[in-house]
Amino acid sequence: MDIRAITPDYAVSPQIEPGDLPAIKAAGYVTVIDNRPDGEIPPHLHSEEMRRAAEALGLVFVVNPVIGGALTMDNVTAQAAAIAASTGPVFAYCASGNRSSIVWALANAGKRPVDELIGLPARFGYQLEHLRPQIEALSRG
Repeated sequence: MDIRAITPDYAVSPQIEPGDLPAIKAAGYVTVIDNRPDGEIPPHLHSEEMRRAAEALGLVFVVNPVIGGALTMDNVTAQAAAIAASTGPVFAYCASGNRSSIVWALANAGKRPVDELIGLPARFGYQLEHLRPQIEALSRG
């Protein structure tokens, strides 16, 4: 597992396994967001399996599947709502962490500077520059 803290309160990661959840909790995360559609992964990693393991540890588990190349505003709104509802740091995962970074950046448009929304994920290799026009448009409301 590779926890990539975009901010002190939001981290992303490539795909995790149920056995990673105790370390995520120990690292201080209280909400886990699954941004990976079940159709991309083996059954033992499906959202309901992960939910059971997370909730058994007292973690809040949110399913917000983002289909590669087919991100929707519903995905952005759901991510923003999960982040806002969390009582502490949020950990989100997908195949590589990229989709979790993208929905974070779009969900924070207008709340943080555009350069920060692009630059913070870039420290981990997530290239969001192509989203600048969308982030700027969302920032203007």
